[in-house]
Amino acid sequence: MQSLGSPTYRILPSVNRGNKSQDSGIAEMEELPVPHNIKISNITCDSFKISWEMDSKSKDRITHYFIDLNKKENKNSNKFKHKDVPTKLVAKAVPLPMTVRGHWFLSPRTEYTVAVQTASKQVDGDYVVSEWSEIIEFCTADYSKVHLTQLLEKAEVIAGRMLKFSVFYRNQHKEYFDYIREHHGNAMQPSVKDNSGSHGSPISGKLEGIFFSCSTEFNTGKPPQDSPYGRYRFEIAAEKLFNPNTNLYFGDFYCMYTAYHYVILVIAPVGSPGDEFCKQRLPQLNSKDNKFLTCTEEDGVLVYHHAQDVILEVIYTDPVDLSLGTVAEITGHQLMSLSTANAKKDPSCKTCNISVGR
Repeated sequence: MQSLGSPTYRILPSVNRGNKSQDSGIAEMEELPVPHNIKISNITCDSFKISWEMDSKSKDRITHYFIDLNKKENKNSNKFKHKDVPTKLVAKAVPLPMTVRGHWFLSPRTEYTVAVQTASKQVDGDYVVSEWSEIIEFCTADYSKVHLTQLLEKAEVIAGRMLKFSVFYRNQHKEYFDYIREHHGNAMQPSVKDNSGSHGSPISGKLEGIFFSCSTEFNTGKPPQDSPYGRYRFEIAAEKLFNPNTNLYFGDFYCMYTAYHYVILVIAPVGSPGDEFCKQRLPQLNSKDNKFLTCTEEDGVLVYHHAQDVILEVIYTDPVDLSLGTVAEITGHQLMSLSTANAKKDPSCKTCNISVGR
């Protein structure tokens, strides 16, 4: 990041926000104006613009701004985990608003605190500084379509060949299906997606839908008999959920410290609230031609294929009536270790991470 619009920053390792008189190499000078009325704008997942007001006195002496940027403390955080080192940035004094950018210290969907100090660099290299401003809190944004497209392109690399399938399925406990019949008129209802997957995913905690799988066993072409989610399985013909009257979107790509990688796709009936949500936030896929899940027509019949080398998690955004399919008990095991409920993404995996955060 260079010059006026986006100045080059460097980390100032020893600036102590608590007592400026103890700061090595920094002298006091009360005449420098203290920033106030700080405003944060143009927030993305890895950048923001910051501006403030200053008294005109000694304003012409300001050569630099000190920016104290920290992740907001989480009361539920692991006290034994290594804490983030507070980030002190030094920027040349430029016209405001100033852009703060850099994936090495900003993460998506994360709460931060920020305070500002004005400074004047002396000929001997020391700084005279103002008092610190008030502390402002803000939260970075979700991944944009641009960032999701980067994830999409990474996922395409490892998707593998396409295998034919004919049904979507959803595993749950028997009590779940009993509850649906008794309290929801036989229709499974969309619920808010959990926080599994990429931290910056715009669908986590926001998109409402019903999770389905479509993976098949290589040797049988049928759904596996094991499941991490329950011993009862609802199966529905693929064309009931995925057809020319639905749109397909890419939602996420992640792993959980294992060799397996997961791709989240969203199927939304055209014009539905889920479709409108996805259209604004997610890359749309060509239902007939993509690397993950396809619906094509052969001799007047819809034919379906899924990617072999990734585990697809498909979210359908509308209610689904149980009468459209069948519910039966599986013969395999309930493999709880494979559950992705609220699973955290491996931030060190080079296969499924992009440079703007995790």
